[in-house]
Formats: sequence, structure tokens, C-alpha cells
Amino acid sequence: MKQTVYTDKRIDTILPEILESRAVRKLFVVCGQSCRRLKVAEDVAALPAEKIWFQDFRSNPDYDSVVNGIQEYKKASCDAILAIGGGSAMDVAKCIKLFSGMEETENYLRQTPVGNNIPLIAVPTTAGTGSEATRFAVIYFQGEKQSVTHDSILPEYVFLMPEVLEELPLYQKKATSLDALCHAVESFWSVNSTEESRALSGEAIRLIDKYLAPYLKGNQTAAAEMFQAAYIAGEAINITQTTAGHAMCYKLTSLYKISHGHAAALCVEKLWPYMLRHIEDCTDGRGKEYLEKSFAELADVFGCADAKAAADKFCEIMRKLELPELTEEGNIEIQRLVKSVNLTRLKNNPVKLDEKALTELYEEILKR
Repeated sequence: MKQTVYTDKRIDTILPEILESRAVRKLFVVCGQSCRRLKVAEDVAALPAEKIWFQDFRSNPDYDSVVNGIQEYKKASCDAILAIGGGSAMDVAKCIKLFSGMEETENYLRQTPVGNNIPLIAVPTTAGTGSEATRFAVIYFQGEKQSVTHDSILPEYVFLMPEVLEELPLYQKKATSLDALCHAVESFWSVNSTEESRALSGEAIRLIDKYLAPYLKGNQTAAAEMFQAAYIAGEAINITQTTAGHAMCYKLTSLYKISHGHAAALCVEKLWPYMLRHIEDCTDGRGKEYLEKSFAELADVFGCADAKAAADKFCEIMRKLELPELTEEGNIEIQRLVKSVNLTRLKNNPVKLDEKALTELYEEILKR
């Protein structure tokens, strides 16, 4: 699907044109509670099309919330879907779009996805998830993470508006920036990497390296560049998917009540040097020499002399951000974390990881 991205256009002037061109009479707006106070929500509320607002979901959205959204979408006979928010809002909107054309009497997750032409418009409010640039979504069913993939859920229209980042809490700015950085790093070393994906990853990393500090200080020009970096990193993982860093982070997010990007960065911080120490366990079909070259090229992107220095620089970025320490709620067993890892994601990792390796990595992450 061809995607149109707006970076220098006002939503209140462009969106009415889009809705008119697609003959949209009723717009289904998926957004979190906090988004309603943003200026962009006011602009959407003023649109001539009728709006149905759907906010009945939480961070790490569950399957039942999506089903409720589908029911409301159909009941109101809406013509298009607009997602405003971070990754959760994007994921819910994507699943509502995809599942609404499928058999409602069966579990949608057990059916073969069927695409449709429902217009999907994305207005991300964080510079990090890159969900607006991917054909992927994540929801939870009975407490377990479910990955949803289909080409038709790539948003057709995207608005990257740096002004929406101004009121984002500092911790969320840091965490979502790390999510984008992890996307770019993992995509670069993925076994599915291509010349195109590595070029995208490299560009995203350079932008984040240059603009992260001023972005966190409130510079709007830097915010616009960070939005671009997150989008480009999303384009990269749309080609390659993520690797072990993301596969390992989901249970950390829920158990320790930290942001997804924070959890992903904690994993990548330990995963990177581990892979350098165990490069003999290369799983990339292009071979160990190729992987060594890939790590060297990644180091060059980070402006470092060698692979170890690049991994150290990632650790230094984490240290400077002064993220909160992990605090346990009770005694969390390492094996509970190990068993939570999606093995499919591990197949994308360029170095083999077994249960012993995952245990070692989680022990390092938790400093045990």
C-alpha cells in the first residue's frame, strides 16, 4: 500500500481534503484519554465529518478491547479510522481495521487475516514506536502477547506533528526515543537485514545521536527530527522485524511497570556485548564474517572505532538518561521471564540464544 506522510502540513487543513476525497461521513477516532486535551484532538473534533470516539483500551491493549472497538465501529457504520496516540492506540486501530472485515463469530486471532480498503490515518503523539510505519500490531489475549501482521494495516496517511510532543512527560520522551533507537539497532543486525533496511537504520541512528539531547531540552526543531528518526526506524523494522531485544522486553514492561522503550533498551544494552562475546554462535545465513562486518558497520554509524566501543556508547547513552532503577513487586523468578520470550523473534537474532543464554542475560539486566 502506498503511504502518504505529512510533516509540514496542518491536520485541520489537510484532513478535511482526505475525508472528502474518500467520501468519509463518519470517522472512528481511536485515542487514549490523555490525547483528548491535545490541540490535534480539538482540530479533529472540529472536522465536518461525524466523529465516533473510542477510548476504551489501556496500555498493552487486550483482545477484548479490540472486539469492543469493532462492535462500536460497525454499529456506527463508520467509513474510516483515525488513530491518535502512541503504540497502543495505533495497535488497537490497526486491529479494528483488519478484524472488522473478518468473521465475527470466531476468534479473530485464529483466522487467516483478510485485508480491506478501510482508510487508516495515523497521528502519532510519541517519537518512538514507529508503528505508523509498520504492518505490525501487538495486543494481548488472556495475558499473552499476540503479534498481528498484515500489509493492509500499514496506515495510509500519516501526520508527523512535532508540537504534540511538547506536553509529553520527560520519562516518556526518553523511553520512546530509546524504543526508536532499539528498533534501528536491532534492524541493522537482524538476519533479515537488507541494503535498504541498513541504510534506513543508519539514518535513524545518526538522527537520534544528533538530536536526542536537544529534543529532551524542548527544542522543537530537534523534536521534528526525532519524529523523522522514529518513522525511519519504523520503516527499517517493517522490512526486518525486531530481534531478541524486543522479544525479551515485554514481560519486563508488565512486571516492573516500566515503559516499553525503557525495557527494550535494558535488553539491548546487555544483548549487544553478549553477542560480541559469542559471535561464534552466528545464526545469520550469510556467515560469521558477514556478521562481524555488520557489527563493524554499525559501530561506524555510531561514530565509534570498533564494535565494542559502539556497545559501550549505547550503555553511555542509557547512563546519561538517568532512567529509574527497576523495583521488583515481590520475588520475580528469572525463569518466568525466560519462558515469556517469543521464540519466533529469536529466529531473527544473528546470534543463537538458548534458555541458558536468556537466563544469563536476564540476570545481568536485573543485576543478580
